[in-house]
Amino acid sequence: MTSNNPSFNQNKPNQNFIAIAAVIGVLLLGIIGYLAYQNMQKSRQLETTMSDLDETQKLKAELETQYNQALSDLEGQKTSNQELNAVIDQQKAELEQQRDKISGLLKNKGSLDKARIEIDNMKSQASQYMAQIEKLKSENEALAGENANLSTEKERLAADLQSKAMENEELSSTKATLVSEKEKLSEKVNIASVIKMKSISAVGQKVKGSGKVKDENSAKSVDQIKVCFTTVENEVAKAGSEKFYVRIINPLGETLAIEDMGSGMLINKKTGEEVRFTKMEEIDYSNNEAQSCIVWAPSNASFVKGAYQVEVYNKGFLAGTSKLTLK
Repeated sequence: MTSNNPSFNQNKPNQNFIAIAAVIGVLLLGIIGYLAYQNMQKSRQLETTMSDLDETQKLKAELETQYNQALSDLEGQKTSNQELNAVIDQQKAELEQQRDKISGLLKNKGSLDKARIEIDNMKSQASQYMAQIEKLKSENEALAGENANLSTEKERLAADLQSKAMENEELSSTKATLVSEKEKLSEKVNIASVIKMKSISAVGQKVKGSGKVKDENSAKSVDQIKVCFTTVENEVAKAGSEKFYVRIINPLGETLAIEDMGSGMLINKKTGEEVRFTKMEEIDYSNNEAQSCIVWAPSNASFVKGAYQVEVYNKGFLAGTSKLTLK
C-alpha cells in the first residue's frame, strides 16, 4: 500500500544516503585495514631483511676473524721440520676450502643457519688441527730424543767396531804369521818326509817271441825300458801307501808319456812348475827299505840313441835320479 505521508517521503532519500555512506565507510575501512596490513607485512619483511643482512654481515665478520686467527695460529706453529710444515700447509688449504664453502652459504639468506653450523665446525676443526700439530711436535721431540740416543749409541758402536777391527787386524796379522810359520813348518816336515832313493837302475830290454826278456843297450833292439828303485828308511814318513812318479826323458829332452798308459802331470813343489811324468807306481811303505819296478813298453816302440835321464818323485819332490844310455 502506498503511503501518502509527506514526511515519510522526505526522509527516504536521507536514509538511502546514510546507507550508501555506511557501505562506503565499511569499504574504506576494509581498504584502509588491508593497506595497513600490507604495510605491516612489508615492514616486517623489511625488518627481517635488515635483520638477515645484519646477521649475514656479522657471520661474514666472524668467519673472517676465525679464519684469519686460525691461519695465524697455524703459521705460528711452523718450524724447521719440513714434514710438519707440509701438514700445516695442508691444514691451511682445508680451512680455505671450508671458508669458501661458508661464503657460498652466506650469499643465500636461507642458508644462514647452515652457515652458523659450518662456522662452528670450522672453529672446532681449527682446534683439532692445533691439537694434531701439538701431538706431532711432541712425537717429533720424542723421536729427536731417540735419534740423539741412537746417534750416541751409533758413535759408541762405531768406536767399539773400530776397536774390534783393530783387534781383528792384529789377530789376522798374528794368524797370518802363524799360518805362514805353520806352512813353512809343514813344508819342512813334508820335505823331511820325502822318501829318498837308495838306488835307481834303468835298462833297455828286448822281448823275445817266447815272452822272455833280455837286457839290451842297442836302441834299435830295445822294446821297453825297465826302471827299478830302492827306497831308504825314513822315520819321519808315515807308514802306508806311497806314490812314486817315474819320469823318463829321452835324449831329445822329451818326456816319454802316453796318457792311456798312466802318464800324467805333477807339480814340482820346489820350483812350482808343472812336470809331465811317464808312469806312477804305488807301494806299501813301512819305513824300511823297499824295492819296486815299472816297465815302460809302448806298442811299436821306437827308442832313439843317446843318454836317457830317469827321475823319481815323491810328494812332489825329486827323490832320486839315474841315467840310461842306448847305443
